[in-house]
Amino acid sequence: MNSFACRKTYLPVRRIVWSSNCDGSRFLNKEQCQCSFHCEHDTLLPAGSALLLDFGTELAGGAAIVTCTGGRCRLRFGESASEAMGSPDQTHAIHDTELLLPAFGTFEYGTTGFRFLRIDAIEELKLQNILAISLEYSVDECGSFECSDPRLNQIWKTARRTVRLCMGNYLFDGVKRDRLVWMGDLYPELKSVIAAYGCHEILPRSLDFVRDDTPLPATMNNITSYSLWWIICQSEYFRASGNLEYLREQQSYLRGLAEQFTSYIDSTGAEQLPPRRFLDWPSNDDAVAMHAGLQGLMAFAFRRGAELAAALDDRQLLELCRSNVARLAGHRPACEENKTAAALQILGGIADRSETLLASPGKNISTFGGAFVLDAMAELGKIPEGLQLIRTYWGAMIDRGATTFWEDFNLDWLENSGRIDELTPPGMRDLHADYGNYCYKGLRHSLCHGWASAPCFWLSETLSGIRFTRPGRSELTASPRLAGLEWMRIGVPTPRGTILVEQEADKAPEITLPEGVRLAPQEAGS
Repeated sequence: MNSFACRKTYLPVRRIVWSSNCDGSRFLNKEQCQCSFHCEHDTLLPAGSALLLDFGTELAGGAAIVTCTGGRCRLRFGESASEAMGSPDQTHAIHDTELLLPAFGTFEYGTTGFRFLRIDAIEELKLQNILAISLEYSVDECGSFECSDPRLNQIWKTARRTVRLCMGNYLFDGVKRDRLVWMGDLYPELKSVIAAYGCHEILPRSLDFVRDDTPLPATMNNITSYSLWWIICQSEYFRASGNLEYLREQQSYLRGLAEQFTSYIDSTGAEQLPPRRFLDWPSNDDAVAMHAGLQGLMAFAFRRGAELAAALDDRQLLELCRSNVARLAGHRPACEENKTAAALQILGGIADRSETLLASPGKNISTFGGAFVLDAMAELGKIPEGLQLIRTYWGAMIDRGATTFWEDFNLDWLENSGRIDELTPPGMRDLHADYGNYCYKGLRHSLCHGWASAPCFWLSETLSGIRFTRPGRSELTASPRLAGLEWMRIGVPTPRGTILVEQEADKAPEITLPEGVRLAPQEAGS
């Protein structure tokens, strides 16, 4: 049974972006969500008039229209101003519809991701208010991050909100689109949920959903490589939760998966994953980068599989995983300039691709692949470089009006383009509608995608310097890293409570541990 408690909140209009033949100023900051008998302050929308409303931040939910007289209208939801003014994509959720509004009532409609709402009066309407409906599942914010750099603080909060809006009955990849459980996407999402909200029940619920939806030898989401991410995500969840009973429930499937993917390694140690092959979107048409990245991903997955096998005391599975890592390490395909592939080869332990990884900061990455790039930077100890990448790449989206992070982004898109929270001026490119490729062309592009939330987990994990030495986060070592910051305060969730890491420049760090969590013996006297 679904045990999530959903919180419903009505939010007022914060700004009128555009209007045609009507005045919506009475809607500004007005919280009335119940129809009143007194209509002195109604707003008249003549037939053919329209308003573009801004609720100030990306939301999950819909709209509530408080009416005096009924009639027909058209509603368009948009994650950007241009999307609400255009023809929004109707896949996964309805974003463009005509409605018959009642007289003297409050009409509620929509389940999607949006910030902007355009309403067109097909017939004359008298309205008392228009509000956004925010639908969020109640979660405890047990993780935290704050430092001396306001830009990093804003990026962390934006990343946290990105994944929060994707927390529904399951952990979705996007709140507007796709609203589906994609296994590869779950890696950065799961880690961000753990960093911000701890071992929330949505994590095993989502992992189990994809497993149960994929009887072997089928592959998850019909993408061969996505089954590998299930192994990696299981290891991340076990590290955080220490739930051995849950892990034992996965043992049979884990063994079957490992045996199946062993058959995808040829005699030279090269991966031979069958279609559909996928790494990340920018690598989709690059067979060389695809092979290089999948080689690293397979090694990464079998390394984590060995970790799970050891916890399960499954010696046969442990030997199989270790043997496969060794076989895969014997084949090291070139990554060329592809940073996602380079990062996965580093995480898989098969090659040092630091030169590729660190070249041209901010270039040749994606919001999904950026998670692995950051992880690999941490593995190499390149913490200042990781911080600068976050400021430059993720920060650029905020600079253009983002309140959540996007399905994909390229710094080249910034040239002569406008903001997502304004109508694009003549002669400039529309940052939402004019860019994107593959499944995210034009207005189909999701501007709240959980796989883009990597700064949430990376800043918390990396700067806290905490390394857990036992599953369940009951024992740890801690080497906080200011990396040029003046101070930081980080809350790291565990099943027993939140660890607080505090440090100022030129001072020793202070680590506050909840009951039942201890420093590893070698650090007990430090």
